[in-house]
Amino acid sequence: MSNTLLELNELTKKYGGLTAVNKLSLSLTKGKVYGLLGPNGSGKSTTLGMVLNVINPTSGTFQWYDGSLTTHEALKKIGAIIERPNFYPYMTALQNLTLICKIKQCSTDTIEELLKLVNLWDRKKSKFRTFSLGMKQRLAIAAALVNQPDLLILDEPTNGLDPEGIHQIRELILTIAQQGTTILLASHLLDEVEKVCTNVIVLKNGVKYYEGEVEGLSQSFGYFEIATENNEQLLNFLEAHPAIGEISKENKYYKVNLTQDVSTAVFSKELQKKGILLTHFSKKQPSLESQFLSLTQTKEHATPTN
Repeated sequence: MSNTLLELNELTKKYGGLTAVNKLSLSLTKGKVYGLLGPNGSGKSTTLGMVLNVINPTSGTFQWYDGSLTTHEALKKIGAIIERPNFYPYMTALQNLTLICKIKQCSTDTIEELLKLVNLWDRKKSKFRTFSLGMKQRLAIAAALVNQPDLLILDEPTNGLDPEGIHQIRELILTIAQQGTTILLASHLLDEVEKVCTNVIVLKNGVKYYEGEVEGLSQSFGYFEIATENNEQLLNFLEAHPAIGEISKENKYYKVNLTQDVSTAVFSKELQKKGILLTHFSKKQPSLESQFLSLTQTKEHATPTN
């Protein structure tokens, strides 16, 4: 049986002259945590709306479970939170989840387990209106899990939360993933995607710029920060070195991008042999943010990935 949950083929949504999602193709397989990453207005929520049947695509197609189920059938096996949590304020957490189980026509047997999972069991008899924003969001995640979904879709789940609330949601996502649920997380926060996701899809202006593992967002071998008293000798050495790419001056250091994997120990010995004495030398990895900006800026006028 195929592990593919969802496939998009050149999915497009236009609003008049605005193309919100532009020929988006991607594939989600079981057992991974996907980050749908992009700035606000990049087409993340529109994409989720189309696959959840609340927005009609302009063109292109998508299919669930290799087309073996209709979208209506597939959505019974999906959990999703794409708007602010919507519960009855005068009902307790327990009453709200019981009602949701009735609406979704699924067993109430998992309610206790889910309330414990989201750390709300001790507040099960508290009315929803008394909950903090973070507690409301955790209850919404419990509600999305009552049907034991194959895929959990979360749209900006930490928006508006304080640092503690953000940490709790991220830990919860990791726990759910460890239990075998595939997750699709839409976020504009690079830090969030880096912390919880295994794979990432980068969107900007409705166009996909990257799809793959988080670590592969940039095939970077890192860079050296180097300073010496003899800049001319250093530059001659660097420009002739086969593992050195772009060289730039940043403040008092040279930033030396690597095109191959080179250890600091090996490189240091090579410099010593040439008699180049360093006043500063360190190896660093570019941040996910700098990789993201580089990816979307350098490809802005090129043909993006489809």
